[in-house]
Amino acid sequence: MRALTLFAFSEQNWERSRVEVDALMELLCEFLISERQELIDNDIKLRAVGRVHRLPERVRSVLHEIERDTSDLAQMTLTLALSYGGREEIVDAVRQLASDVASGALDPDSIDERAVRSALPSIDVGDVDLLIRTGGEQRISNFMLFGAAYAELYFSERLWPDFDDGDLADAFAAFRARERRFGRVQPSVVDEPSVPAVHV
Repeated sequence: MRALTLFAFSEQNWERSRVEVDALMELLCEFLISERQELIDNDIKLRAVGRVHRLPERVRSVLHEIERDTSDLAQMTLTLALSYGGREEIVDAVRQLASDVASGALDPDSIDERAVRSALPSIDVGDVDLLIRTGGEQRISNFMLFGAAYAELYFSERLWPDFDDGDLADAFAAFRARERRFGRVQPSVVDEPSVPAVHV
């Protein structure tokens, strides 16, 4: 796969107890440190999207260091959605576009889908091909709302910590069996990637 996005921590997760949030931040920091070399060894670029400025300074420091160290890697892009929400991302994009219009840098009549897309960091790697939701939930929970407009949705009963290579293979098999029409009558062969951009 060329791109994988993991919904690691939502904007709404800040509302959990301080103890739980602190524990999750510590786990995130440990994950980043422990996976750094594997990312480099496998030519994987790491990036983060979301309101990353809200993360604790220690986490931001480790995250930015690994982003810098992997910025030129090209085999795959791993994106961590941190302090992220799909609605919040759209609000931030609209705010940026409005600021550009106010400063005279952007003509409001030129705002189209491409302009909105360019203001959404989550889809810098492309639209969502396959969105996997684990844990038996049947909703996307404010994730990649713009980029997932034509995503194939796959729901798994497996909890995320138990989701393994076999489960991912099942999701890929289900994806390949679907006809992707993108609003057209006939399925599109040209637009369908052989290896999907996956978002979990």
